[in-house]
Amino acid sequence: MLQANAPLDLASLRKAYASGLRPSQLVAAILERIARRGDDKVWIHRLQSSELEARAAGLERSDAARLPLYGIPFAVKDNLDVAGHPITAACPQFSHRAKESAAVVERLVAAGAILVGKTNLDQFATGLVGVRSPYGVPRNPFNGEYIPGGSSSGSAVAVAAGLASFSLGTDTAGSGRVPAAFNNLVGLKPTRGLLSTRGVLPACRSLDCVSIFALTGADAASVLRVARGYDALDPFSRREAAPARAMPRSFAGAKIGVPRDDQLQFFGNPETPQLFRQALEQLGGERVTIDFAPLLETARLLYEGPWVAERYLAIREFIEQHPDALHPVTAQIIGGAKKHSAIDAFAAYYRLKELQRRCAPLWDEIEVLVTPTAGTIYRIAEVEADPVRLNSNLGYYTNFMNLLDLAAIAVPAGFQRDGLPFGITLAAPAFTDEALCALGDSAQRAAVKTMGATGLPLPGETPSANADGHTVRVAVCGAHMSGLPLNHQLLERGARLAQKCRTAPQYRLYALTDFMPPRPGMVRADAGGAIEVEVWELPAPAFGGFVAAIPAPLGIGTVTLEDGEQVKGFLCEARATQGARDITGLGGWRSFIKGG
Repeated sequence: MLQANAPLDLASLRKAYASGLRPSQLVAAILERIARRGDDKVWIHRLQSSELEARAAGLERSDAARLPLYGIPFAVKDNLDVAGHPITAACPQFSHRAKESAAVVERLVAAGAILVGKTNLDQFATGLVGVRSPYGVPRNPFNGEYIPGGSSSGSAVAVAAGLASFSLGTDTAGSGRVPAAFNNLVGLKPTRGLLSTRGVLPACRSLDCVSIFALTGADAASVLRVARGYDALDPFSRREAAPARAMPRSFAGAKIGVPRDDQLQFFGNPETPQLFRQALEQLGGERVTIDFAPLLETARLLYEGPWVAERYLAIREFIEQHPDALHPVTAQIIGGAKKHSAIDAFAAYYRLKELQRRCAPLWDEIEVLVTPTAGTIYRIAEVEADPVRLNSNLGYYTNFMNLLDLAAIAVPAGFQRDGLPFGITLAAPAFTDEALCALGDSAQRAAVKTMGATGLPLPGETPSANADGHTVRVAVCGAHMSGLPLNHQLLERGARLAQKCRTAPQYRLYALTDFMPPRPGMVRADAGGAIEVEVWELPAPAFGGFVAAIPAPLGIGTVTLEDGEQVKGFLCEARATQGARDITGLGGWRSFIKGG
């Protein structure tokens, strides 16, 4: 049986399952925790006990070793579809039953996770405060007088309060990061399109992301590996690609961008400036002061420009049929879309392209941008008295992210003297998500010792590459080797170097110098040699994305090592080696690039 105060982080639950815990016992414990918290306004819809018990029983008949999220409880924001269950987006009149689950929910369930229920939110995902819901305000577990953050309020509180191991939110303007900061959680806003948004009610469809709330950076990475993947049925899904530049997985020597002092805003909070300075000192690295102005101008486009029209478009038919159904503040914001014309849209788009070009050189100077997640936190009464301006303050460090195609992770960074959490956000260009999770885990451990509002200690560090225990051994013989130009494609997917060795003496190696960067082509041959390789252990969920990025004539096949072990590895089509230099006699690619 799961103890009443047992931790729900993935590492702890996996140990518990290995020691005999059964999913049915976990379900019983979760239901007891939810009952004990009472009406905390976290849930809009929970699955019936009978459904959860049936799900647990089914898992107990399955092979746990094949399910990377076996028996892990999670929650989803109630703007994602779950088959057979209602979706409200925090608007009762909008409620209807979904026929299919959102693609990302299907992935998680297929990996063994247990869906507990659907959580409260700022209506139609419009807001960063968490108070714009007719279902009530989810109670901030640190102090009920303060906002929980939005719009993914219930999803964050569910994890912080120990009711779920992780949860899904959405993040268009900061909805997956601000609640993380106010609940001592990790909030991962992935690269746009990395997680499918099929089955997600849009806010701004061209910018929306499904986000992940977790207790640790390592947990966020584990969930990400399962949840991500190209979805041909989602027009906004993107095939994973290597980032333009390699990302560090440690702050040692990393170039950390920080806004100028005069561009930092804490909105009158006397404590958060020092908490931010303290967090920067704990990170280490090389600090680089940046001009934050173009990012702030980009941020203003999101609500002051025509992108708000996407919010209207997403629910236009409903609004026009039920004009009085919306929360007053939500109606005010979305209703503002009508003032924008197609001319405004093109003008704003042109300005965005200019700002994107202006911001791009920033990443030649820094590797990761660090800001507060939010400069301050407000009481519920303060927000209700001044809803739009204070909400805008909370988006100061978040609204530009998706317009500039950045990935970001919000992580805990300490506490105010009154016990309220403070957080920072790490951001970098698209497809740096795995590296950001590693950096975020490190930053979290440097700043805090407990998870969410549970008071329980962070688990011991687990190598992120093997957090799930499911890896594919891949032999690389060229530019993916340690220190070479494409090695980052392995590191960013959480891979770990397992061994350096040679193949069996049955391969020939050719220099394919038409590629940039040049790379080798290894071909199986009867009269061959032993070729130097590195064997990397790659998390199984990341293997597909890695293979998808490999260009022809290279591909992945089965490679035999010198000890007879067979692993996956790079092989080349024989036709591509015609006319190429045979470098088999050099024994490997490193010898060739050293001038062999």
